[in-house]
Amino acid sequence: MSCFENITMPSCVWFESGEKRNIYASISSGLLFFAGWWFIIDTISVYPGELPNAAHVCGVMATLSLLMINSVSNAEVRGETYTGGCMGPRGAKVWLFIGFVVAFASLIASSGFLFANYFSAGSTKHTWPGVSLFMQTAFIFAGSLVYKFGRSEDVWG
Repeated sequence: MSCFENITMPSCVWFESGEKRNIYASISSGLLFFAGWWFIIDTISVYPGELPNAAHVCGVMATLSLLMINSVSNAEVRGETYTGGCMGPRGAKVWLFIGFVVAFASLIASSGFLFANYFSAGSTKHTWPGVSLFMQTAFIFAGSLVYKFGRSEDVWG
């Protein structure tokens, strides 16, 4: 007889619903966001001082774009629920567009750091800091897309 035979684990009530699309999208988006920040934290701890201080702005701006993109629902962009504010659905579209511009700008800036500082001719630096910076912004952007377009908003009413 094992002492673990009498232990029962409570069921996860939030995971028993019929529609699991929102749950899977949220979990995978969170894992992508975590992995993105984990790459850069690993790089800073393994290669201290090799990543320029200005490079950290790429990850911060990617995180800001995640918040900007996901703060606007698809119904607000279509104009179905958003009636207040000074600009209405047009303001929601502009906000979403600015969020995507910030996301792409952070991706472009991180690839610029990667190629200019780590893959240039005659560079003796380790290439992993540049690769991890690009992977950070790419994973955060992918998490943002999964969270924005992977969820179903029908159950919100």
